[in-house]
Amino acid sequence: MEFRHLVSFLAIAEELHFGRAAARLHLTQPSLSQQLQRLERTLGVELVARTSHEVRLTSAGRAFEVEARAIVTQVDKAAQSAREAAAGRTGTVRVGYNFPAGQHILPATLAKMNAEFPDVMVRLEEKRTGPQLQALADGELDIALVYGRPVTSDFQYKRLLRLPMIAVVGQNHKWAGRPGVPFAELAHQPCILFGREQCPAMYDAILSAAERTGIRLNVAHVVDDPGATGILVSVKPLVGFASASRGMLAGAPIGGVRPVPVPLYQPVPMIDLYVVWRDGEPSRLQTAFLKCLEAVGPFDVPALTRFDQSGPEAKTA
Repeated sequence: MEFRHLVSFLAIAEELHFGRAAARLHLTQPSLSQQLQRLERTLGVELVARTSHEVRLTSAGRAFEVEARAIVTQVDKAAQSAREAAAGRTGTVRVGYNFPAGQHILPATLAKMNAEFPDVMVRLEEKRTGPQLQALADGELDIALVYGRPVTSDFQYKRLLRLPMIAVVGQNHKWAGRPGVPFAELAHQPCILFGREQCPAMYDAILSAAERTGIRLNVAHVVDDPGATGILVSVKPLVGFASASRGMLAGAPIGGVRPVPVPLYQPVPMIDLYVVWRDGEPSRLQTAFLKCLEAVGPFDVPALTRFDQSGPEAKTA
């Protein structure tokens, strides 16, 4: 059974006139009649009865019409899906992200994706920078939204925004009520860091600020989970580190507790957020996401306080 025979039969069933059906399909009437005869021989039943006065479907023809129409519709849908996928308008794009990307980048980008590519699914995975880049290299992610510029030529990237880093303390910590703290005061405070492989750019920004200040950090704990850091600073007199994005959500829970954000200055440790993808020609789905991201930029971080090198000024709403 050939697909074109189904199409020809359905044209006859709809027109109930061989001349009109043949014209619609750009066929001659003899060619259309031959296709119907071949279909009937394949099925072993008569589908169309015709006389010099009328053309009508037999009972077998009416039953066959329902299933034939479903087959043709499904084939048309499959062809459309293939074209949409080839054009990058359907499928799944896998995007890794971190906290500030979830706050400042993804909401507008995903809204644009939904408007422009409603049949593309964006699968989100929250990870720290190191795990994201590894997943990107392994082909488990298509796009990564991470801290810091990748140092390997395996990736392409674009900087999206710059944001300050802050200290995070518990509500009973002596820094909790202060509008800001000079970075040098960290020399007298036990703090929590994380493994450099988890987020090299953030780690280096913290250590660079310490070096510029001429102090050595007192690292009491190494914790790779931000939630666990929030819990520890809430129960011990420790200082953790986070992006100012968390600070903007003053009082927002981390790990089920409510740490207190404290701006750092002299110097203000800064960190850049990048979009990263594998080197080479991006796929259509990657290109679609990157175009939507570019369309809704540039991105900015609303100020928690007015950060500068001398200290925090009055809050800006």
